[in-house]
Amino acid sequence: MRIPELTNVTWHVYAMVAAGLGIIYLLPYLTKAIPSPLVAIVVLTVFSVFMGMDIRTVGDMGELPDSLPVFLIPDVPWTFETLQIVFPVSLTLAVVGLLESMMTAQIVDDLTDTPSNKNRECIGQGVANITSGFIGGMAGCAMIGQSVINIKSGGRGRLDCVVSAKTNFL
Repeated sequence: MRIPELTNVTWHVYAMVAAGLGIIYLLPYLTKAIPSPLVAIVVLTVFSVFMGMDIRTVGDMGELPDSLPVFLIPDVPWTFETLQIVFPVSLTLAVVGLLESMMTAQIVDDLTDTPSNKNRECIGQGVANITSGFIGGMAGCAMIGQSVINIKSGGRGRLDCVVSAKTNFL
């Protein structure tokens, strides 16, 4: 949760946060058939739309793109000086991202009692991060907390990974 989003807002926002936390933590005591975070998102979204509540949305934070991204080569000088500036930072970020992804893979392997191909994970992450830079995206890595929540909520397939990655941006 982002604290700045909870300042200078109506009381409705605090009530929705409390209701969301209540659903997420209390629903598993009743049933685990449906993931409680998904129930919280759907129920509170429908409720806020139906009641016409004054709650900020993602669209209120800035203009959303209305087209698909296009391939472009970054407009930076391709010199040795640029490489000296970018290389140490990019190497550090790559190492941190790979380490977190490897820790996440090991935790998921332990939770599911299945092996994973760590080399394939590293190559896939590197290719995806390089490619995303050419379409205006941000590099990323596996997230321990999100992956554990996904596994504990019953997520085991490829669609679960896609849905989990999408909800990370909401």
